[in-house]
Amino acid sequence: MRSLPEADFGMPDIRSPLRYLWWNARAQAPALLGGIGFATAWWLLQALVPAVLGKGIDAVTAKDTDALLTWSAIMLVIGVLQAFTGIMRHRMAVYNWLAAAYRTVQVTTRQAARLGATLPKRVSTGEVVSVGNSDISHIGNSMEILPRGTGSVVAIIAVTVILISTSLPLGLLVMFGVPLMAVAIGPLLKPLHRRQKTQRDLMGELSTRSADIVAGLRVLRGIGGEQVFAARYREESQRVRAAGVNVSKVESLLEGAQILLPGVLIAVVTGIGASFAIGGEITAGQLVAFYGYAVFLIGPMRTLTEVADKLTKGHVAARRVVRILSIEPEVSGGTGTSEGGVLRDSYSGVTVQPGVMTAIAAALPEDAIAIADRLGRYAEGDVTFGGVDLATLPMAEIRTRILVADNGARLFTGRLRDELEVRGDSSGELEVRGDSSGELEVRGDSSDELDVRGDSSGERVAQALYAACAEDIIEALPDGLDALVAEAGREFSGGQQQRLRLVRALLADPEVLILVEPTSAVDAHSEARIGERLAKARVGKTTLVCTTSPLVLDRTDHVIYVENGRVLAEGTHRDLLATSPEYTATVTRGED
Repeated sequence: MRSLPEADFGMPDIRSPLRYLWWNARAQAPALLGGIGFATAWWLLQALVPAVLGKGIDAVTAKDTDALLTWSAIMLVIGVLQAFTGIMRHRMAVYNWLAAAYRTVQVTTRQAARLGATLPKRVSTGEVVSVGNSDISHIGNSMEILPRGTGSVVAIIAVTVILISTSLPLGLLVMFGVPLMAVAIGPLLKPLHRRQKTQRDLMGELSTRSADIVAGLRVLRGIGGEQVFAARYREESQRVRAAGVNVSKVESLLEGAQILLPGVLIAVVTGIGASFAIGGEITAGQLVAFYGYAVFLIGPMRTLTEVADKLTKGHVAARRVVRILSIEPEVSGGTGTSEGGVLRDSYSGVTVQPGVMTAIAAALPEDAIAIADRLGRYAEGDVTFGGVDLATLPMAEIRTRILVADNGARLFTGRLRDELEVRGDSSGELEVRGDSSGELEVRGDSSDELDVRGDSSGERVAQALYAACAEDIIEALPDGLDALVAEAGREFSGGQQQRLRLVRALLADPEVLILVEPTSAVDAHSEARIGERLAKARVGKTTLVCTTSPLVLDRTDHVIYVENGRVLAEGTHRDLLATSPEYTATVTRGED
């Protein structure tokens, strides 16, 4: 029993699409060779059937009972062997398809995780979805067809040798007729693949459009733009439909040609063979065998056409996969080490002291986001961490020690408990209850009080829920923390999603936590409580909050005001209100 996907799938060769396909083939070489062996045997056994059938007919004509029984027994053995090799060929074909498809899924998933924020900047959502929906299938097909294609070539050669040895004219007719049919079908492949590429590109654009519409559906409904975008989607959908029809037109011609041309060859071979049989040049059994071979060759011929089609599609799919695998992250890590400490962005002058809750209030929100990206190593910048250049640290270490949580993050599908505590075990029993005073009661642990020093998973989750004012969300769910979350947490409102994302960030408990507008979607009452509880939850830990909310700023230890991307003023919230008119105008939004 083979296990898929493979634990160690290696590093792909991305120098070209052909090299990527060859890398896949080498990675599953034993399975491919086994498939080629079974497929070749399967085809050859089928190729022997017309010859044995012809011998049996000659035995009947000669009234030779012993020969008839002998050839009947041989036919039985061929049938049994053909059934066995057919089953094994199919098993190997399925394995080869799955192995190549899974391997492509693994390398692209690993690359997506490596690229992080770079991927959506360089590749559209629709392109990524298309890779997952169609390209992995085409790459799997390109591996699956190789054994059958190789076996069909061997079968055609074997049949040609048999025919030539029986009747030179008929053998030569088949030998030259088969390649001519392949050449005649060839001109249809190029327009087919061109139209398939057009359809695939349009499907990628449509997938991107649908993802954008779903992501912004609430906003569209709010501004009355739902019908406009629905009309655009329908228009693009019709273009995809038209492209599909264009593909089907060529495919129908190809299918027809695959039946017509071999049929013409069968008719010619049978007609000439019949004249030879009447003239006594071949026996009646040989005539039947020739007819059987002409019919049999339709299978290998169609397989060769299928090989050309699937290998071309696989090459196109591999080109897209290689394109994604060739993208380099905008930022990369090094191999240095840092003991931690002060986190400083030299360009803006923002300095985050260890163990302090710091806030950035920027005149333009984009400036704060840019600083957060540089501090979290999501964008290039001259940033030091404990006196060490952040660029010299391994990326895995940066991601573990510095967490940037913004509103672009998504909730994942699965049990809510598992999706919130992604770095640890959250299997401990926990019952969360709240009352109107905002107090939180935890049942199922040894204590009803929140102990910030506790190691219990249930206590940690309760503390994070309390700090993010998310207790009411859990209470409203029939299964509480065991409730299943739909894709992107769409069953939750924007404010609920934001609070649950904050819970997840707090449970991650990084050395440095950078929060970007963590309360922008909640009401003022909840915002004030989150600001107060967040300060207590992160006491003694390095925290940076990018916000212009005075309710949150008032709870931080230190505020940095940024204008035009540079630090303009620093101090406490109340000090800056008294000394910096620019800061006051920003956080009060120009109101007195």
